[in-house]
Amino acid sequence: MPETITAPRVQLEIKVERPRLYKVMLVNDDFTPREFVVQILKAEFRLDEGQASRVMMTAHQRGVCVVAVFTQEVAETKATTATDMARSKGYPLLFTTEPEE
Repeated sequence: MPETITAPRVQLEIKVERPRLYKVMLVNDDFTPREFVVQILKAEFRLDEGQASRVMMTAHQRGVCVVAVFTQEVAETKATTATDMARSKGYPLLFTTEPEE
């Protein structure tokens, strides 16, 4: 009778890594009206009036402010869309992204 050899069962452990997060940063400028900045923050980042005003004032006072944190693709899309909205109205408002530490 032939011998049967069976290999031991191996369970693969799949480790799913969380995606790296990116900050969307609002960069202050001296030309874009504050009301317009608040309008952009409310439209693109879904901030309420109070949150948008605080973010705008922080950027105004410190030069830059974190608006929100997203995955890389979402952060870059939102930053580009918000910057393009400002450019379409002739304002130099700038949103950038950078990796969260």
